[in-house]
Amino acid sequence: MTVQSPNPATENRATQRVALVTGGSRGVGKGIATALAVAGWTVYVTGRSTERLQDTINAAAALDASGEIRAVECDHGRDEDIVVVVETIVADTGRLDLLVNNVWTNPKGFMGFNGKFWERPASDWDALMGVGLRAHYVASVEAAKVMVPQGSGLIVNISSFGSRAPFHTVLYGMSKTALDKMASDMAHELAGTGVSTLSLWLGLIRTELILSLGTADFNGFPLDRAEDPTFVGRVIAALADDPELASMSGTTIITAEYGRAHGIRNDDDAEPLSHRGAFGGGPLFPPVTDEQLGIETVDEVAEAGGHNGFAGKRP
Repeated sequence: MTVQSPNPATENRATQRVALVTGGSRGVGKGIATALAVAGWTVYVTGRSTERLQDTINAAAALDASGEIRAVECDHGRDEDIVVVVETIVADTGRLDLLVNNVWTNPKGFMGFNGKFWERPASDWDALMGVGLRAHYVASVEAAKVMVPQGSGLIVNISSFGSRAPFHTVLYGMSKTALDKMASDMAHELAGTGVSTLSLWLGLIRTELILSLGTADFNGFPLDRAEDPTFVGRVIAALADDPELASMSGTTIITAEYGRAHGIRNDDDAEPLSHRGAFGGGPLFPPVTDEQLGIETVDEVAEAGGHNGFAGKRP
């Protein structure tokens, strides 16, 4: 594994906040890392090679970022590589304040909308659930081992409206819904530790690839009101500083709506559109209770003299 050497001029264990953004060579991860560096964070970004991460480092430098981006080579299909990344960060800086679970990989031959689930090979599971879910779980476990003892931290999952409605493929939706559930249940176990978890639903992203198509819209969504990758990074930076973060822990946040409420805009000052209506509603977590729906629920287990241990533990 190759790690870019720290810059002694920016190294300050007492004040410098440290982030890990997985999958930061392009697209969303690159934009998040760049925005965090501009906000003053020391940002470790992972990729298959440090050479592929140089564009991310250059993007932050071009904006005169007050923070720093450090490239770390990592194969997120290997648990041991993820463990070493977190160990390296702690050895360099003594802390980890933010984990952004972003890394994702295409299955072989996967183009997003081609083929029903029974027409695709079962090996799609390895990419969409192995890297797209397992790698995030492993990174979260390792991050929590650092954050819980230090008494603070934020774990963010990059999820999707695909949790709510059919989108791309069955496995894609399964992995994104699992990320939302993971954030919700991890928050339950992290309560009182000072560590928070969130899942983010992004809208259409104006990546370099999509912009290169030269079209005004993508699958019916207007590009002029889509989200810049750096917009997502600014939302995450704001969430990390939000005084209400602890009360939001375990929830799913729609980035366009949070940005609108907090005055965060795209690089061209455009206000991204929420996709809530286009996908039939909002996040699934925290789940809506029967009481909120006006449905009277009887705890038959309690009536029978049992005790399941869950009553009163969920909001």
